[in-house]
Amino acid sequence: MLMIAQETAILAECNERRTHEAATEPARQRKIIHIDMDAFYASVEQRDNPELRGKPVAVGGSRERGVVAAASYEARNFGVRSAMPSITAKRQCPDLIFVKPRFDAYKAVSLQIREIFAEHTPLIEPLSLDEAYLDVTENLKGIATATEIAMAIRATIRAETSLTASAGVSYNKFLAKLASDHRKPDGLFVITPKMGPAFVENLPVGKFHGVGPATTAKMNKLGIETGLDLRAQSMPFLQQHFGKSGAYYYWIARGVDDRPVRADRIRKSVGAENTFSVDLFTFEAARDALAPIIDKVWHYCESAGTRGRTVTLKIKYADFQQITRSQSLRGVIDGRMVLEKISMELLRAQFPMTKGIRLLGISLSGFASARAVGAEQLPLGI
Repeated sequence: MLMIAQETAILAECNERRTHEAATEPARQRKIIHIDMDAFYASVEQRDNPELRGKPVAVGGSRERGVVAAASYEARNFGVRSAMPSITAKRQCPDLIFVKPRFDAYKAVSLQIREIFAEHTPLIEPLSLDEAYLDVTENLKGIATATEIAMAIRATIRAETSLTASAGVSYNKFLAKLASDHRKPDGLFVITPKMGPAFVENLPVGKFHGVGPATTAKMNKLGIETGLDLRAQSMPFLQQHFGKSGAYYYWIARGVDDRPVRADRIRKSVGAENTFSVDLFTFEAARDALAPIIDKVWHYCESAGTRGRTVTLKIKYADFQQITRSQSLRGVIDGRMVLEKISMELLRAQFPMTKGIRLLGISLSGFASARAVGAEQLPLGI
C-alpha cells in the first residue's frame, strides 16, 4: 500500500511530546496493540470473489499502465509490490490478475473492524483503513493481558470478516508497530520491556517506523546501519545531522517512545507518495501514476471524516531535484473529483519537461472536520 507521509507525521508528533526529564518520571507502563490487516485490499477482493482465491492479484493499475495499489501474498511471492508500475508487475508475474479498487467495500470492512476494536477500548488511533493503534492499559472487558486482547481481536476479525490481521503488542507505539510487522501475515508477536532494547539493536534502521528511505540513506552514509549503530551515537551528533528529529532517533534506538495513543488525533496534513522504479517522462504516464496516490489521500479523509483546503503536489526528478506546487481554495475540498481535478492541473502545468520523474506525491492540508464542512458550504473557487 502507498505510504501516508508516515515519517513526517511521526516526527512532528514526537517534536510535540514532553521532554525526556518528564518522561523519566514514574508512570504506569502502557499496553499498546498495533493491528495491521494482511494485504487488505487484495484480501477483500479474494474474499468476495472465490475465483481469485489462491491466485496472484493486484488491486489497481492495468496490464499496460498505472501502478499497483496493493498485492496479494501470492503476487508478492513473485516480487510484486504496492507502488510498482503495472507493466513491471506483469513482467514479474505473467499470471497476475488486475482488479479495479472498490474503496467503498474497503471502507465498510474498515468500519466493521473498528467496531471490534471499540468493544475493547475507546483509545483507538487509526492510521489508515487497514491499521490502528489501541491503548488497552485499561480495557472494557477486564481482560488481564494485552496479548489476550490481541488474540481475541484477531479471532473476532477472522470470524466476522473472513480476513486475517497481524498484531504487535508492546509497551509503546514504536515497538508495537515493529512487532506487528515481525510475524506477517496472520501473526502475533509480543515485545516485552526486557526484550525491547535488544530487539531494536538487531534491526536495520530502514525497518524503523518513522525512518523513511531518504533518512535511511543518510544514516547509512554516516555508518549507521542497525539499531545498535544508532544507539552508539550521541544526542548532539544526531541533532547535528538530523535536526529536531535527532532526539526521536536517539530514544527509539533505546526502545523508548512516550507518544500516547491519541483517539482525538487531528492531522495538520495527510499525504501519500510513490517512488517509481522507472522514471516517468510523459503527462499520461504521470497522470496514471498519480491516480492511486490521490485515491489513498482521499480515502484517508473519508475514513477520518476530515476535509482540507490546500492541495500540494510534490515532484522529485531523476536528478533528485524536488519541487512542490500548491493551490488553496476558499472552501474545503468536498469530493475526490475535486481533489483529482486540482492535482492534475498542478501536474499538467509542469509539462513539457526535459527530465524524468522518479517520485510523485499529493498532500492535503488546512483540515476541517466533516461536521464543520457541513456548516460552511463555501464556494470552491476553482
